[in-house]
Amino acid sequence: MKNFKRLKISRIFVILTLLAIFILISAISYVDAVSNNISDSVFRLHVIANSDSEEDQTLKLKVRDNLLEYMNAIAKDSTNKEDAMRIASEHKNEFIQIAEKTIRENGYEYTVNIQIGKADFPTKYYGDITLPAGEYDALKVEIGEAKGKNWWCVMFPPLCFVDVSTGVVPDDSKQELKQNLKNEEYNLISKTDDREISFKFKIVELFQSWKLGNK
Repeated sequence: MKNFKRLKISRIFVILTLLAIFILISAISYVDAVSNNISDSVFRLHVIANSDSEEDQTLKLKVRDNLLEYMNAIAKDSTNKEDAMRIASEHKNEFIQIAEKTIRENGYEYTVNIQIGKADFPTKYYGDITLPAGEYDALKVEIGEAKGKNWWCVMFPPLCFVDVSTGVVPDDSKQELKQNLKNEEYNLISKTDDREISFKFKIVELFQSWKLGNK
Protein backbone atom coordinates (compact mmCIF):
# COMPACT_ATOMS: atom_id res chain seq x y z
CA MET A 1 0.00 0.00 0.00
CA LYS A 2 2.81 2.39 0.92
CA ASN A 3 4.67 1.53 -2.27
CA PHE A 4 1.52 2.28 -4.28
CA LYS A 5 1.16 5.70 -2.64
CA ARG A 6 4.81 6.49 -3.27
CA LEU A 7 4.45 5.45 -6.90
CA LYS A 8 1.35 7.63 -7.26
CA ILE A 9 3.10 10.62 -5.70
CA SER A 10 6.12 10.08 -7.96
CA ARG A 11 3.89 9.99 -11.04
CA ILE A 12 2.13 13.19 -9.97
CA PHE A 13 5.50 14.86 -9.39
CA VAL A 14 6.75 13.79 -12.83
CA ILE A 15 3.54 15.03 -14.50
CA LEU A 16 3.74 18.40 -12.71
CA THR A 17 7.42 18.74 -13.61
CA LEU A 18 6.74 18.00 -17.27
CA LEU A 19 3.82 20.44 -17.22
CA ALA A 20 6.03 23.15 -15.70
CA ILE A 21 8.69 22.53 -18.36
CA PHE A 22 6.07 22.70 -21.11
CA ILE A 23 4.69 25.99 -19.75
CA LEU A 24 8.21 27.44 -19.47
CA ILE A 25 9.13 26.43 -23.03
CA SER A 26 5.83 27.82 -24.33
CA ALA A 27 6.40 31.10 -22.47
CA ILE A 28 9.95 31.43 -23.82
CA SER A 29 8.77 30.71 -27.37
CA TYR A 30 5.99 33.28 -27.01
CA VAL A 31 8.36 35.92 -25.64
CA ASP A 32 10.92 35.33 -28.39
CA ALA A 33 8.31 35.52 -31.16
CA VAL A 34 6.65 38.66 -29.81
CA SER A 35 9.91 40.42 -28.97
CA ASN A 36 11.43 39.65 -32.36
CA ASN A 37 8.37 40.94 -34.22
CA ILE A 38 8.28 44.16 -32.19
CA SER A 39 12.03 44.64 -32.63
CA ASP A 40 11.70 44.00 -36.37
CA SER A 41 9.11 46.78 -36.67
CA VAL A 42 10.88 49.73 -35.03
CA PHE A 43 14.11 51.67 -35.62
CA ARG A 44 15.34 53.39 -32.49
CA LEU A 45 17.57 56.30 -31.48
CA HIS A 46 20.14 56.21 -28.68
CA VAL A 47 21.94 59.46 -27.81
CA ILE A 48 24.62 59.56 -25.11
CA ALA A 49 25.78 62.90 -23.70
CA ASN A 50 29.41 63.78 -23.01
CA SER A 51 28.68 63.98 -19.27
CA ASP A 52 25.87 64.52 -16.79
CA SER A 53 26.51 68.24 -16.45
CA GLU A 54 23.51 70.44 -17.15
CA GLU A 55 25.26 71.98 -20.15
CA ASP A 56 26.14 68.63 -21.72
CA GLN A 57 22.64 67.29 -21.15
CA THR A 58 21.14 70.38 -22.80
CA LEU A 59 23.52 69.93 -25.73
CA LYS A 60 22.46 66.29 -26.05
CA LEU A 61 18.83 67.34 -26.48
CA LYS A 62 19.74 69.93 -29.11
CA VAL A 63 21.66 67.31 -31.08
CA ARG A 64 18.72 64.93 -30.72
CA ASP A 65 16.22 67.52 -31.96
CA ASN A 66 18.25 68.39 -35.05
CA LEU A 67 18.87 64.74 -35.95
CA LEU A 68 15.19 63.89 -35.56
CA GLU A 69 14.13 66.89 -37.62
CA TYR A 70 16.42 65.74 -40.43
CA MET A 71 15.31 62.10 -40.16
CA ASN A 72 11.64 63.08 -40.24
CA ALA A 73 12.27 65.08 -43.41
CA ILE A 74 14.16 62.41 -45.34
CA ALA A 75 12.11 59.43 -44.15
CA LYS A 76 8.63 60.95 -44.14
CA ASP A 77 7.45 58.48 -46.80
CA SER A 78 8.91 55.37 -45.14
CA THR A 79 6.38 52.61 -44.52
CA ASN A 80 8.58 50.09 -42.71
CA LYS A 81 11.68 49.82 -40.57
CA GLU A 82 13.90 48.45 -43.33
CA ASP A 83 13.21 51.47 -45.51
CA ALA A 84 13.88 53.87 -42.62
CA MET A 85 17.17 52.10 -41.80
CA ARG A 86 18.26 52.17 -45.43
CA ILE A 87 17.64 55.91 -45.63
CA ALA A 88 19.47 56.49 -42.34
CA SER A 89 22.45 54.46 -43.56
CA GLU A 90 22.60 56.38 -46.83
CA HIS A 91 22.61 59.68 -44.92
CA LYS A 92 24.94 58.69 -42.09
CA ASN A 93 27.52 61.32 -43.06
CA GLU A 94 24.82 63.99 -43.03
CA PHE A 95 23.81 62.92 -39.51
CA ILE A 96 27.42 63.30 -38.40
CA GLN A 97 27.68 66.74 -40.02
CA ILE A 98 24.45 67.91 -38.36
CA ALA A 99 25.60 66.69 -34.95
CA GLU A 100 29.05 68.29 -35.33
CA LYS A 101 27.53 71.58 -36.50
CA THR A 102 25.13 71.64 -33.54
CA ILE A 103 28.00 70.98 -31.14
CA ARG A 104 30.16 73.76 -32.63
CA GLU A 105 27.29 76.26 -32.74
CA ASN A 106 26.86 75.78 -29.01
CA GLY A 107 30.51 76.50 -28.29
CA TYR A 108 31.90 72.97 -27.86
CA GLU A 109 34.58 70.98 -29.67
CA TYR A 110 33.37 67.49 -28.79
CA THR A 111 33.80 64.70 -31.29
CA VAL A 112 30.75 62.71 -32.31
CA ASN A 113 30.50 59.04 -33.23
CA ILE A 114 27.42 57.70 -35.01
CA GLN A 115 26.81 54.03 -35.72
CA ILE A 116 23.82 52.03 -36.95
CA GLY A 117 23.42 48.55 -35.49
CA LYS A 118 22.04 46.42 -32.69
CA ALA A 119 21.70 47.92 -29.22
CA ASP A 120 20.16 46.82 -25.92
CA PHE A 121 17.26 48.96 -24.71
CA PRO A 122 15.44 48.93 -21.36
CA THR A 123 11.66 49.06 -21.15
CA LYS A 124 10.61 52.55 -22.26
CA TYR A 125 7.31 54.42 -22.17
CA TYR A 126 6.21 56.76 -24.96
CA GLY A 127 2.90 58.22 -23.86
CA ASP A 128 0.36 55.41 -24.23
CA ILE A 129 2.83 53.11 -26.04
CA THR A 130 5.25 50.90 -24.09
CA LEU A 131 8.14 49.05 -25.72
CA PRO A 132 9.62 46.09 -23.80
CA ALA A 133 13.30 45.71 -23.05
CA GLY A 134 15.29 43.94 -25.73
CA GLU A 135 17.72 44.21 -28.60
CA TYR A 136 16.74 46.72 -31.28
CA ASP A 137 18.25 48.19 -34.42
CA ALA A 138 19.23 51.76 -33.60
CA LEU A 139 21.08 54.90 -34.63
CA LYS A 140 23.56 55.32 -31.80
CA VAL A 141 25.04 58.78 -31.20
CA GLU A 142 27.98 59.24 -28.82
CA ILE A 143 28.92 62.83 -27.96
CA GLY A 144 32.45 63.47 -26.68
CA GLU A 145 33.39 60.95 -23.99
CA ALA A 146 29.82 59.58 -23.96
CA LYS A 147 29.76 59.26 -20.16
CA GLY A 148 26.47 61.06 -19.59
CA LYS A 149 22.87 59.96 -19.37
CA ASN A 150 21.17 58.35 -22.33
CA TRP A 151 18.24 59.46 -24.43
CA TRP A 152 16.23 56.55 -25.82
CA CYS A 153 13.45 56.91 -28.34
CA VAL A 154 12.06 55.65 -31.66
CA MET A 155 12.89 57.06 -35.09
CA PHE A 156 10.49 54.78 -36.96
CA PRO A 157 7.66 55.08 -36.45
CA PRO A 158 8.32 58.52 -34.88
CA LEU A 159 7.53 58.22 -31.16
CA CYS A 160 10.08 60.69 -29.79
CA PHE A 161 7.72 63.63 -29.50
CA VAL A 162 4.60 62.60 -27.61
CA ASP A 163 1.92 65.19 -26.88
CA VAL A 164 2.95 66.28 -23.37
CA SER A 165 -0.52 67.57 -22.48
CA THR A 166 -2.26 64.25 -23.21
CA GLY A 167 0.57 61.71 -23.04
CA VAL A 168 -0.75 60.21 -26.28
CA VAL A 169 1.22 59.10 -29.33
CA PRO A 170 0.03 60.73 -32.61
CA ASP A 171 -2.44 58.64 -34.61
CA ASP A 172 -0.14 58.54 -37.66
CA SER A 173 2.60 56.86 -35.63
CA LYS A 174 0.15 54.39 -34.14
CA GLN A 175 -1.17 53.53 -37.58
CA GLU A 176 2.35 52.75 -38.80
CA LEU A 177 2.86 50.48 -35.80
CA LYS A 178 -0.44 48.70 -36.50
CA GLN A 179 0.56 48.10 -40.10
CA ASN A 180 3.84 46.47 -39.05
CA LEU A 181 2.62 44.42 -36.08
CA LYS A 182 0.10 41.67 -35.50
CA ASN A 183 -3.02 42.68 -33.55
CA GLU A 184 -1.90 40.91 -30.37
CA GLU A 185 1.54 42.48 -30.52
CA TYR A 186 0.11 45.96 -31.03
CA ASN A 187 -2.36 45.45 -28.18
CA LEU A 188 0.51 44.24 -26.01
CA ILE A 189 2.36 47.56 -26.28
CA SER A 190 -0.66 49.88 -26.42
CA LYS A 191 -3.26 48.45 -24.03
CA THR A 192 -1.29 47.90 -20.85
CA ASP A 193 -4.32 48.91 -18.78
CA ASP A 194 -6.04 45.66 -19.81
CA ARG A 195 -5.38 43.09 -17.07
CA GLU A 196 -4.77 40.08 -19.34
CA ILE A 197 -2.62 42.05 -21.78
CA SER A 198 -0.72 43.67 -18.91
CA PHE A 199 0.08 40.20 -17.54
CA LYS A 200 1.41 39.06 -20.92
CA PHE A 201 3.50 42.23 -21.21
CA LYS A 202 5.01 41.56 -17.78
CA ILE A 203 6.03 38.08 -18.93
CA VAL A 204 7.73 39.55 -21.99
CA GLU A 205 9.36 42.29 -19.91
CA LEU A 206 10.70 39.87 -17.27
CA PHE A 207 12.15 37.41 -19.78
CA GLN A 208 13.74 40.14 -21.90
CA SER A 209 15.23 41.90 -18.85
CA TRP A 210 16.62 38.55 -17.69
CA LYS A 211 18.16 37.89 -21.12
CA LEU A 212 19.78 41.34 -21.21
CA GLY A 213 21.12 40.87 -17.69
CA ASN A 214 22.75 37.58 -18.64
CA LYS A 215 24.52 38.76 -21.80
